[in-house]
Amino acid sequence: MVLEHLDPVFPSEAYLSQDGDNVRIDTGESRLAQLGYYQELDRSLSVISNFALCFVTVSVLQGITTLYSQGLQYGGPISMIYGWLIASFFTMFVGLSMAEICSSYPTSGGLYYWSAKLAGPSWAPFASWLTCWFNMVGQWANTTSVDFSLAQMVQVIILLSTGGKNGGGYLASKYVLICIYGGILFIHGVLNILPIKFISILGNVAAAWNIIGVFLLMVLIPFVAPKRASVEYISTHFNTDTAVGIQSKPYIFVLGLLMSSYTLAGYDASVHLVEETKSADRNGPKGIISAIVVSFIVGWGYLLGITFAVTDIPHLVNPNNDAGGYAAAQLFYEAFKSRYGSGVGGIICFGVAAVAIFFCGMGTITNNSRMVYAFSRDGAMPYSSVWHKLNKNEVPINAVWLSVAISFVMALTSLLSLVAFQSMVSIATVGINISYVIPIFYRITLGNKTFTRGPFNLGRYGMVVGWIAVMWVAAMTVLFSLPVAYPITRDTFNYTPAAIGGLLILVVSWWVLDARHWFKGPITNIDTTMRTN
Repeated sequence: MVLEHLDPVFPSEAYLSQDGDNVRIDTGESRLAQLGYYQELDRSLSVISNFALCFVTVSVLQGITTLYSQGLQYGGPISMIYGWLIASFFTMFVGLSMAEICSSYPTSGGLYYWSAKLAGPSWAPFASWLTCWFNMVGQWANTTSVDFSLAQMVQVIILLSTGGKNGGGYLASKYVLICIYGGILFIHGVLNILPIKFISILGNVAAAWNIIGVFLLMVLIPFVAPKRASVEYISTHFNTDTAVGIQSKPYIFVLGLLMSSYTLAGYDASVHLVEETKSADRNGPKGIISAIVVSFIVGWGYLLGITFAVTDIPHLVNPNNDAGGYAAAQLFYEAFKSRYGSGVGGIICFGVAAVAIFFCGMGTITNNSRMVYAFSRDGAMPYSSVWHKLNKNEVPINAVWLSVAISFVMALTSLLSLVAFQSMVSIATVGINISYVIPIFYRITLGNKTFTRGPFNLGRYGMVVGWIAVMWVAAMTVLFSLPVAYPITRDTFNYTPAAIGGLLILVVSWWVLDARHWFKGPITNIDTTMRTN
């Protein structure tokens, strides 16, 4: 059995030849064979399913709803509305660069494989190693922040349903909260060991839920609110009442960008699913770009809609309000309670966002497990043979449960310090974006002359787009490491630089002391020279 018609660049069609019979095979599968890998996963995702799972992982309802308090506190309407435009604009440069590379190298290893191919033989192992660990830890932190925020939302729903904070409602302890979180993680683990076709169906449902949910909330909340903000307020009001000792407007605006940048991360989900996507060399890039574009449109509409119901920022972010300072929940709850005398409608609306976040958490586990699978396939994980194992549904079952376990351990930091745990949001944003930009950097430097463009490419604009992407991520890495409150104390310290720096030291030290002796980069498992003429 040999692969025929495997053009050195990219085939428009590929055929599997056996006993003289030609059978058309998927171009993504043929490209995977060119790159040196067997097709082991079930390649059944359509471009719509790939987009849906990617869009659900980005989840504007998750990022905006959970960080709405921070957006209001740091700048308010201006930092959120205009910050969303700025973050979306520059995120598209990162996404376009990733899409171009994905078209050339459509493997589930994605980012770390790209780095290895683009950095050249000398730097390939280290570049691959660094990229993978930043992406993997960033993804685990992302799962932790998503599912923990869902646990907090469940707690807030219970609190409001039992009378609110001021009405003596039930406020779960940190130990109950961690149990709720563990239950959510377990459910997501169970869902992710089912066939990818089932996950695909859930992904399509989740994408529809996100879009319909956003439309419902952006229209309903300002409609039922007894008071609405004016267009002038939405477009010009800048909140400087941060209550954290920061007066500089540019500084406040920058800190307000975290909400938008955190929300607009996770579109690498399309990359990790390319070995399960039909015609991945074309559809993988489509998944990345369409997820960013749709997230931008839907997210901006959601922000505009609910912010029209904002008239008292200090009250919404006050930790002593009924929702315990959870601004989005308080906004929804009060909108209905003020008009109808009951906040049940607001609790239901908040539940709509919670369901979307549930789907988002499911998607993050899918991404994590595929990254672990790909890295262990190349023998780069401790006990790689364990994490590479597939179940009868062709799903990396042990990789799924490893991701669940690590995400649970990460959340245990909340028992020690909620401030330290909150740095997970920044770690997820910064760590994942660093892993995005490493292969892009190699693409525009060491790999520029050797990079072979795929069906989707940026042509002569690839270099310009790449450099803008690199500079944006570099700027965000620095800015998100700045203090978020003054004076700086144990309770106000921004742990992001310490966490990112600690991860860098750990990964590099592991490389210098051990991994450089045995990790040589991605390892192919078929002979790519095997073809007929």
